[in-house]
Amino acid sequence: MDQARTFNSRTRDFRTKSRGVAAVEFALVAPLFLLFLFGMIEFGRMVMVQQVLTNASREGARIAALDGATATSVIDTVVHHATQAAVTIDPAGVTITPNNPGDAGYGEPVEVSVAVEFDQVSWLPAPMYLGGKSLIATTVMRREGAQ
Repeated sequence: MDQARTFNSRTRDFRTKSRGVAAVEFALVAPLFLLFLFGMIEFGRMVMVQQVLTNASREGARIAALDGATATSVIDTVVHHATQAAVTIDPAGVTITPNNPGDAGYGEPVEVSVAVEFDQVSWLPAPMYLGGKSLIATTVMRREGAQ
């Protein structure tokens, strides 16, 4: 009987100590786990927003390449496509070269560039890794129309 009591008290002590060890291990690992988790969220959002910007600039350049295109129609198209993907773009972040795409002649390039600060589109309140960075997408197409 005495040995059984000693064994039970030893296993109870071991279980109590292992709970303390688990708490200490969690305290050491949790901050690293959270850094990785927030880093994955931040970089995943960056890739998503970059793809949205690329698609929006492509759609804007497609409009700019057509006859009768105006800067306003190009900017509206870019903002509309970004908004459809839940990314808010300031129209001032859209650059068109030449300023009036209708001024470019047949076959000449028109360029639409879209820029946004990552701080404006991040899901985290304070981006850790990409704060202060700009995401930029540029598309160049040749003007179409009658010669």
